[in-house]
Formats: sequence, structure tokens, C-alpha cells
Amino acid sequence: MIRLFAAIELPLAVRDALLSAMGGIAGARWQNDDQLHLTLRFIGEVDRHQAADIAAALGSVRVVPFEISLGGVGTFDRREQIDTLWVGVTPAAPVAELAKRVDQALLRIGMPLETRAFLPHITVARFGRTMGSVGGFPLVPLPVAPFVVNGFALWESRLTIEGADYRIVERYRGF
Repeated sequence: MIRLFAAIELPLAVRDALLSAMGGIAGARWQNDDQLHLTLRFIGEVDRHQAADIAAALGSVRVVPFEISLGGVGTFDRREQIDTLWVGVTPAAPVAELAKRVDQALLRIGMPLETRAFLPHITVARFGRTMGSVGGFPLVPLPVAPFVVNGFALWESRLTIEGADYRIVERYRGF
């Protein structure tokens, strides 16, 4: 089985800004450079035949280039404990539209629609049972210029004892 997701690759300047802001929060497991991306759709575990169908279906997604910037900071909770620290993007609408197109392409090959609400974000840290305050993380936009999104990629996620290892399976560029 292969664990897949569709995501936007981040430019080096954006990844560098995020990496330089990381630190100072007890209990944080910070993402590394290879893990920084903006997820459009988590697909999950599929067999090799489904993976080939998914890769082909995503090739039909029309990407109209758009510009976004890093936005505010937020967290996701699990059982009333913060488990993820993320950085948002603005404007969110074009990212949400691209995610919708990805979802529709996957629906055409029999993948169920995503049921969770879509919130464009870049995960920067994950937490275990204990953590410090996330107030030490920059609460103002990071000093990086807006960037153009002109495509996305299909990624494979391999879970290891040291965390997730991501690799790009295929890239899809705008028209």
C-alpha cells in the first residue's frame, strides 16, 4: 500500500522563512525542509493500481496560476490538546478552488469526497502529550514576498520511527 496526498510545493524562500522561525516551543517536533508543503487533499493508503489511476486523474486538473502569501498562525486540537501548529496563507480562496478541482478529479475515479472542511495551511510543528506555549512562534506575517502557485504535486508519505518521510511522485503544472 502507498500513502498519498496532493500538495503545493513551497518555494525555497518560503521554506527558509518558515525554518528560521521554528524553535522556542517546548515539546514541538518541527517539520524539516522536505516536509514543508501546503496540502490540497490527503488521499490515504491505496494500492499501486489506484495510485496510477490517481496520478493520471490529477493530470486533468487545470491550474490557473495565482499568488498567495504566508498569513496568520493557528493550531489544531485533538481531545482539547494542541497537536499541530500551522501557518496559513492569504488569500485562501484560490487555494480552496484548486483543492476542490483536485477533489473533483479524484471523485471521477471513484475516490470519496473529502468530508472535512478545507483550511489552507502549512504544518510547521506537531506535538505529543506535553508542550509549551505556542505564543513564542511569530504571530505576525513572516517577512517573505508573495509567491506564485502554478501547479501542485502528488506526494508519497512513508511513516518511519523518526516521523514522516515525503517524496514527490509526480508534478502537475499550470496551463
